Amino acid sequence: MNRPNTPKLSWFGSLWSARAERSPADLADAQVSDTASSPASSSVRGKRSRRRSPSPRPKRLDRRYWLCASLGVVVGVAGSGYFTTVRMLESVRRDLPNAADVLTYARDGTLTIQADDGTILHTIGPATREKVAFDAMPDRLVNAFIASEDKNFYEHNGVDYWAIVRAARTNIRVGEVVEGASTITQQLARIVFLDQDRTYERKLREALLAQKMEQELEKDSILGQYLNLVYLGSGAYGVADAAWVYFSKSVEDLTLSEAALIAGLPPAPTDYSPLVNPELALQRRDVVLNRMVEAEFITPAERDAAIAESLTLNPSEPKYFNSEIPYFTIYIQQQLPELISQDQLELGGLVIETTLNLEWQRIAEETIENAIANYGTYEAFEQAALVSLDPRTGEIKAMVGGTDFDDSQFNRVTQAQRQPGSTFKTFVYATAIASGMSPYKTYEDAPFKVDGYEPQNYGRSFRGTISIRDALISSINVVAVKTLIDVGFSPVVEVATKMGIQSALMPTYSMALGASEVNLLEMTSAYGTLAAEGLHADPHGILRVTNRYGTVIYEAEVAPERAIGEDTAAIVTWMLQGVVQNGTGVNASLPGRPVAGKTGTSENYRDLWFVGYIPQLVTGVWLGNDDSTRTWGSSATAALTWHDFMSRIVDDLPVESFPELPPLEGRTPTVEAQPVRGQVQTPSASSSSSPPASSGSWSEEPAAPSYEEPADQGYSPPPDSAPAPAPQDSFSEGESAPPVEEPPAVDVPPEVPALDLPPPAPESSGAPVPVEPGLESAPLQ
Repeated sequence: MNRPNTPKLSWFGSLWSARAERSPADLADAQVSDTASSPASSSVRGKRSRRRSPSPRPKRLDRRYWLCASLGVVVGVAGSGYFTTVRMLESVRRDLPNAADVLTYARDGTLTIQADDGTILHTIGPATREKVAFDAMPDRLVNAFIASEDKNFYEHNGVDYWAIVRAARTNIRVGEVVEGASTITQQLARIVFLDQDRTYERKLREALLAQKMEQELEKDSILGQYLNLVYLGSGAYGVADAAWVYFSKSVEDLTLSEAALIAGLPPAPTDYSPLVNPELALQRRDVVLNRMVEAEFITPAERDAAIAESLTLNPSEPKYFNSEIPYFTIYIQQQLPELISQDQLELGGLVIETTLNLEWQRIAEETIENAIANYGTYEAFEQAALVSLDPRTGEIKAMVGGTDFDDSQFNRVTQAQRQPGSTFKTFVYATAIASGMSPYKTYEDAPFKVDGYEPQNYGRSFRGTISIRDALISSINVVAVKTLIDVGFSPVVEVATKMGIQSALMPTYSMALGASEVNLLEMTSAYGTLAAEGLHADPHGILRVTNRYGTVIYEAEVAPERAIGEDTAAIVTWMLQGVVQNGTGVNASLPGRPVAGKTGTSENYRDLWFVGYIPQLVTGVWLGNDDSTRTWGSSATAALTWHDFMSRIVDDLPVESFPELPPLEGRTPTVEAQPVRGQVQTPSASSSSSPPASSGSWSEEPAAPSYEEPADQGYSPPPDSAPAPAPQDSFSEGESAPPVEEPPAVDVPPEVPALDLPPPAPESSGAPVPVEPGLESAPLQ
C-alpha cells in the first residue's frame, strides 16, 4: 500500500515553517510592535521627562538586593515546579501499560463463540465482529481516515504539537471547541487504556502512552488496530463492521464516497450515523473529501464525482449479532460460569472454541425441519430435537433443541425431562449382562403381576419362552420387568448413572419401561458409553477458552472413566445391533455400516425416541409435543429421522466395526445382583388369550415359590402398601394403559406417499419394515 512519504519535520522546524507562512498583515503588525518598543523611541520620550535626583547608594543596594532575592525566589519556585513535574512525569511513565497490549485488546464483557474449525458462530457484547488485516484495507479508505483524523500521522511521534497549537488558535477564534488535536495514536490509546474523562491527568497519560506506542509499535500496526476498533455508530466497531452495517459490503467494495462517509463518523458516531441523520452524514462526507484533496490523496475531479454520488444505504445488522444456532450457543453461555470466574467473564475479550461441527449442525437442522414437515403433520407432533456426540471424547458435534427458537427458547435436548420409554431397557439388560447373565437367558413372556403392578405387552399378546436378547429386539415389556427384578433396582440405577444418566431414577418396577424422566443429552451420552466400549466421557461443548491476550484460561480435559466392562459393552452392542437389523429400529439401518440402537415410546405415544450409534458417533432423536399431548406416530419415525441425519454425514467417517462378541459363558461378573423380593399375585385366567405359562420358569431366589404366569386382563394399579408402586401414568411402548376412547378423526389424505426407506440390512432378509410392537395400527407417514 502506498502511504504518504512527506519529510518528517522536527518540533522546531514546524514552528519555523509556521512563522514563514505568516501573512503580510501579520508581519506588518509585528513590525509596528517591534518599533514601539525600540530604544530610540524611549530616548525621545526621556527628553520630555524631569530628571530625578540620584538615590543614596545604600537604597540602590537594597533595591538590587530585593530584586535578586525576588528573582531567586521565582527561579527557586520555578525550579522546584520543574523538578516536581519531571518526577511526576517519570512516575506516570513507570506506570504506563505495555504498548503491545494494544494489539490484543478487546472491550469488556465481549466474547466470541467459534465452531471446531474456527468459524465464528456468535459474538456477544460491544465487540468488533469482523477484523480486516491492514494490508487488505483499500487505500481510499485508509487515506480518508488519515485526511479526516490525523493528516500528519506518518510524521509525528504520537503527539502532533503543531496540531495542538492550530486547534487552540481555531477554538479561541471561534469561541468554542470545533477542532481537536488528538492524533490517531492518542485516540487508540484512549480506546484501549483510558476512559473518556476530560481531565488534564487523562490527557497527560494519553500523550505519554501515544509516544510509548510510537516507540514500540509500527505505524501500520497502530493505524490498522485503530481502524478495526474505532466506534462508527449503529453498533459498528471498526471499518469492516461499518461497511456491512451501512452498505452490506466488504471494505474492498466501498466506493470513495462511502469510504469518506465512514471516515467522517468518529467525532460523533451516533449523531453522524447515516441511519440516524443522513443529511449530517453527507455534510461530514464532503468535509472529508475536501480534506483528501488538500492532502493530495485525490484530485478535485474525483472529489466532485464522489460528492455527486447519491447516498445509497443498504443496512444490515452486525455480523454474528444473532446466533445462527442459538440453542447451542446459549447452552455454551450457560456452561461458561462453571468453567471460568466471573471476573474473567466481565473482563471480556474471551474466545470460546467449541466442539461443534458446523456442517453437521446445518444438516441436523435441515433434518429436524424436514421431520416436522414430512412426518409431524400426519403423526401430530410439533416438536423435535436431535443431538450428536463423539462417544470417545464426549464432544457435542450437533445440537438442535427445537423447531423454532424465535417461538420457543426452551432447549429440548438439555432442558426437557421426558419419559424415555423402552430406550431405558438397555440399562436393565446391560446390568444383567454385567452381573454374569447370558443374553440367551430365557424368561416366560406371560401374564405377570408383582406387588399389584402388572406390565403388559401391547395388544396383550405374549410369546412364551424368550431370551433376553430377543426380548430386547422385540421390546417385550414383561421380560424387561422380570429381568429388573432379578438384578435389582440399585444395581440398575448405579449402572445407568455411571453410563451417563444424571436425572433421578425412581426404584420402581416401571423403571424398566422408562417411567423415570430423563433428557435427550444424557440419554444419548449414556448410549455413547456402549459405543466407547464401556468408557464414559462427560458430554461437553467447550474445547478451550482464551482471554484477550490469547492465553488459554480453560481447556477441556477428556478423561473417560470405566462405567461397564468391555465385554458387557460388546455384548449389549451386539444385542442392540439386532434391534436395527431385525427389530423395531430397522428404519435406522445404514447400508454397509454396523448400527446399534433402541426405540422408545411413552404412554399414549407422547414421546417418540430413537438413540443409536456407530463406533465413532452416537445420535439421539426425540419427537413429541411440549404439552405432552399424544401423537399418532411411533418410535419408528424417530428411527427414520435418525437415519435421515446419519446417512448424510457418515461419508465423512471411515467404516469401522464394533468389537467382536466375547465368550458369553464363564464371564466374571462386574456387578452384584440384588434381586427384589416382591409378592407375586396370580392373574385371573381371563386376563389374556395366550396360553398359561409353564410354572417354575422364573423365581426370585431358590427359596421363593415358583411363579406361574396364567393369563389376566387389564391393568391393576398397585395397592397403597406395595413397596415399589409404579405411577399409573408411567407406561412405555407396549405397556398396557387404561382403556381410551377411539382417537378423533384427523384430516389425512386418502393416499399417503410412501416413505423413502433405506434398504433392510442383510440379516433382515428383505422382511418388511417393522414398527414398535403393538403400534401397527398407528399409521407411519
